[in-house]
Amino acid sequence: IGDPVFGKLDAAFAQALMSIGAVKAVEIGDGVKVSTMKGSENNDGFHMENGRIVKTTNHSGGILGGISEILLRAHIKPTPSIAQPQQTVTTTGENTSIEIKGRHDPVIVPRAVVVVESMAAITLVDAMFSNMSARMDYVKNFYL
Repeated sequence: IGDPVFGKLDAAFAQALMSIGAVKAVEIGDGVKVSTMKGSENNDGFHMENGRIVKTTNHSGGILGGISEILLRAHIKPTPSIAQPQQTVTTTGENTSIEIKGRHDPVIVPRAVVVVESMAAITLVDAMFSNMSARMDYVKNFYL
């Protein structure tokens, strides 16, 4: 599933996870860490295990030559309503500070894992449905 260039599965995951309100960054596999690695350190090798081809490592986060164990990280921003003075500007353009009393915005952190896993699952199913119509013989098999 997924296309080799514009409709890549990792791009679909990144788009889906970034659409979650508080998410500000997404990593797949080793993510940002790969920018400091050599190709020899980052490449995922393959070997035979119990009659199956498996990867030696999972730097790619499970998205390389077929899906394996998918590893995604969504980085979530802190809640902005904090009980500390913060700088702002009035409607007339004057500098001022405010201090918020109490919590007024929802906090996603307690639900983040479920939300991220659900969005990833929806993205996977969407890619699978798209793949069902990728070839005419797939469409024929589905409808016949």
